[in-house]
Amino acid sequence: MLVVGLTGGIATGKSTVSSLLRAHGVPIVDADVLARKVVEPGTPALAQIAAAFGPSVLRADGTLDRAALGALVFADAARRAALNAIVHPAVRREMAWAVLRCWWRGERVCVLDVPLLIEGGLWKWVAKVVVVYCSAEIQLQRLMKRDNSSREDALSRLNAQLPIAEKVQYADIVIDNSGSLQDLERQVDQLVQRLEKEAGWSWRLSWLIPPLGVASAIWTISWRALRRSQKASAARKKAAGKR
Repeated sequence: MLVVGLTGGIATGKSTVSSLLRAHGVPIVDADVLARKVVEPGTPALAQIAAAFGPSVLRADGTLDRAALGALVFADAARRAALNAIVHPAVRREMAWAVLRCWWRGERVCVLDVPLLIEGGLWKWVAKVVVVYCSAEIQLQRLMKRDNSSREDALSRLNAQLPIAEKVQYADIVIDNSGSLQDLERQVDQLVQRLEKEAGWSWRLSWLIPPLGVASAIWTISWRALRRSQKASAARKKAAGKR
């Protein structure tokens, strides 16, 4: 099974691409959905959050008060790190189970929709990285329109994230969402065809012979490590050349 990581920046159109892929019948593992699932009442993660941040982050019905929690961690890097240390491992476990379920069903392709795929290092664990891109100015204009925000507020949100141009450097495939919806649909159609072609026939062997699937996963991780090393080496040489 070909495991693909899908990411982008705020207002670049990642969610639209995810919806279009789902319409093609491609299984989507949505990290945002899982992030809500792992903090539902009765979950270990919610209990840990309440213990770490106090009962004020819970509503009367026992659900997480996201606004209250956000107010506590927004300007406090240490608290934000503590929250991430609780939530991120729980989300990753759920993602791993979701991928296994896709494999068990015999899916050829599985897409992980992860906003922080690059920042969280998950890009190293997938076979392909797809980045949804648009220019910084288009991204800014779309964000202002979507949230009805000022240019300053929108810029502040964008500057708090890894620039989309840097994410593109990690991409195996770039979806350019600078144009129309029709153009985006055409690119997604091409993406689905490409992923199905690259999955080839080996996905069935991996499904029928689990050790082969494990070997394929190890190869993918090793290849990612090699690519990361090559990129780092190239970046060092480029930086040295500017001195």
